[in-house]
Amino acid sequence: MSIRRSFLIALLCFLENGLAALLTDHTRLTKKSYDFIVVGGGTAGSVLANRLTEQPEVNVLVVEAGRSNIDGPDLDDIQVPYFVADIPASFDWNYTTVPQRALQNRTLAYPRGHVLGGSSSTNFMFYTRGSSDEFDRLARISGDEGWSWKAMLPYILKSETLTPPADDHNTTGQVDPAVHGKTGPVLTSLPGNASVLDSRVLQTTSELSEFPFNLDMNSGNPLGVGWLQSTIGHGVRSSAATAFLAQETINRKNLDVLIGTRVTRLLQTERKDGKPVFLGVELAQCDSGTKVQIRAKKEVILSAGSIGTPHILMLSGIGGEKELTRLGITTVVDAPDVGKHMQDHPWVPLQWQVNTTNTLETINRNPDIFNAAMAVYNATKQGVISNNPGGNQIGWFRLPPNSSVLSEFGDTTAGPLSPHFELTFGNSFLSFTEPVPATGNFMSMCVALVAPTSRGSVQLATTSVFDAPLIDPAFMQTPSDLATLTEAVKAAHRFAAASAWKDFIVTPFVEAVNTTTDVDIHAYITNLVTTFRHPMGTARMSTSEFGSGVVNSNLLVNGASGLRIVDASIFPHIFGAHLQAPVYAIAERASDLIKKEHGVPLLS
Repeated sequence: MSIRRSFLIALLCFLENGLAALLTDHTRLTKKSYDFIVVGGGTAGSVLANRLTEQPEVNVLVVEAGRSNIDGPDLDDIQVPYFVADIPASFDWNYTTVPQRALQNRTLAYPRGHVLGGSSSTNFMFYTRGSSDEFDRLARISGDEGWSWKAMLPYILKSETLTPPADDHNTTGQVDPAVHGKTGPVLTSLPGNASVLDSRVLQTTSELSEFPFNLDMNSGNPLGVGWLQSTIGHGVRSSAATAFLAQETINRKNLDVLIGTRVTRLLQTERKDGKPVFLGVELAQCDSGTKVQIRAKKEVILSAGSIGTPHILMLSGIGGEKELTRLGITTVVDAPDVGKHMQDHPWVPLQWQVNTTNTLETINRNPDIFNAAMAVYNATKQGVISNNPGGNQIGWFRLPPNSSVLSEFGDTTAGPLSPHFELTFGNSFLSFTEPVPATGNFMSMCVALVAPTSRGSVQLATTSVFDAPLIDPAFMQTPSDLATLTEAVKAAHRFAAASAWKDFIVTPFVEAVNTTTDVDIHAYITNLVTTFRHPMGTARMSTSEFGSGVVNSNLLVNGASGLRIVDASIFPHIFGAHLQAPVYAIAERASDLIKKEHGVPLLS
């Protein structure tokens, strides 16, 4: 975002409570032990903190490495939907990948949320659950029907409330309210600001049968083009922190939330039944700072995300013996899958110059227009600033049954309702690998590979938790990934060639011009692919398919006691969705699993 107000008057009332109930000094914790210690206050950790402390006799400590989500003059940057494309570094881990050998050895920025709410506080707010096939595959290969779509749907609904769009327009024909929650803390909504692209996108779904309209892609069948649902409520981002760690939750006497603090390692407290028991954590706020040890009476739960969770496990002696020995770390649990099998959704941008000035470039380049839009937002929480700039519609698609890619490589998805690729439609120039042009107006499609087969890793760089690990998503390292994303780019061009776009599209953007042959598309992908910010699989679940794994179907760490993992790292296969909705659901079920294990009553 080229123009930014540092402060939103309209959010002051929300922010006045400040840090009253958050702890910032690990050396002043009033307790030395808790029933549960949750490592990470992100998408999953926030859910666990809330649900486990519903019963007042259960006490919980949440340890979050990042900053508060309700303190500071720059909070508009993570609260206002329109600012999502330009999240400041203070809210981010500022990771980079190792050189990607299939991408001309490019090193990529790898954003992850460094704030309460984790990446749900900094992501693009897309709310997509994935297909029923995704959950059913997890149930099938884990041998636990509790992970099936049918069993998980109540947990999905439990976390969400579908709210009216910011402009309060009639959403009939744009969403199916019957498949949405009505009482959950995460607020979702449809676009609240019309776009010049809307009618053309919808006309294309009528014109071209390969791009059908889908009333609600969160019904269990996401295939087709539909209206985007975002985690936006009443014109403001709804994150795991605002939903599950609101002030009334943080004020619970049985919950302590400690921010700005790292878990340097998990502590083995004893051995039981031949297994090491991990019921302790060591905390510090800087590499040379004072370390404090805290104990858990029941469990330590790792929810540090697909980067942080394997990082902490390996530093604690839980990982592949060969790698740990290389750095002089004693192996406590030999778990070779820790940090391995990482997957993510790669994507490339396509842009076209258009013959209208009614795009976001006009707002971003003109201070007067931007300030007027901000005035509307401050007064009403409406208008373009309340909207997700990622677009008003998205689409999920499969390769055709007669595709040569399928015949050569087979189907890499979870089943016939799961997509091979995704298209999003943006009313501006969208890219994280190209500079925004100084002139011209544009529409964009983000073309994402939803079911890649490449697998990367997270490895230790040093023995300090304060040094970033080596992150390798291994993008585009299998022939099937390149072939499928190539077909997706071709599909995007077919979409833009529909008559609905005649006399609207002027010409493809300079780089996108050269995407008409397979060879050209391959080069384009190599130059421009980046992350959709969906890492997973680095502490994967043991399954009948793989045998090995880091956690069992109850998310307990194999070969250890007292230790559980609840975050996106547990997925044994890449999940065909933007990850926040599936992670919310997993954390909701995990909360019940934990309660049942320890005799904590479930709320009806």
